[in-house]
Amino acid sequence: MTRIALALNVADPQLAWEWFGRIGNRVDCYKLQMDLFGRAGPDLVRRFVAAGAEVFLDLKFHDIPSVVAASVRAAGEMGAMLLTVHTSGGTKMMAEAAKASAAFGAKRPLVLGVTILTSLDEAELERVTGCRRPVAERVMALARLAKESGCDGIVCSPHEIGVVKEACGKDFIVVTPGIRMGPAKGKDDQARTLTPAEAAKAGADYIVVGRPIYEAPDPVAAIAEIREQLRASS
Repeated sequence: MTRIALALNVADPQLAWEWFGRIGNRVDCYKLQMDLFGRAGPDLVRRFVAAGAEVFLDLKFHDIPSVVAASVRAAGEMGAMLLTVHTSGGTKMMAEAAKASAAFGAKRPLVLGVTILTSLDEAELERVTGCRRPVAERVMALARLAKESGCDGIVCSPHEIGVVKEACGKDFIVVTPGIRMGPAKGKDDQARTLTPAEAAKAGADYIVVGRPIYEAPDPVAAIAEIREQLRASS
């Protein structure tokens, strides 16, 4: 069944810890990203791990291969079970990341290649790359590179889950942000979204959820609703 990763989109490390106390094991893992890690550092990761939480360390490593390999080793030493690298760093960089992860054996962190950010639509992607190419096509190409390089899976928008699974196989992990309970209202920096049920039907292994839980009147009830959607779609 599709697993739930709670995106800890909070600036205060103590508030992140309070969310863990409130939610506990109702979600499958906790995603710690750059701003929170920048304030709390490895200690917060270790604190979550010591409490029995699965940590998704989303720092999107992107550098020369040796630096990324060292970063993966550091993440593994903290106890992170999922981590991200940018696929645009190339095959050698991703291969070194995968090799560094493999050294941890059975408790190694899963290496996920970030493809095209969910904040980018086709027009913005053309402005960035200087060429016109469908988003799904570019995501599929990057996913294939990630698989060939030894990565365990990729991060992509829900709209590309199907093409990635078709290109890389059902065992290749797909993690998807851009999850909304319905049409986005007001300001939203995600351009390509689906509901939990739609993402699960498409084959997502993990859905990353933030606003639908934080902004809900009852976050625990919101998680239960997401779980029900995932069960109904399995």
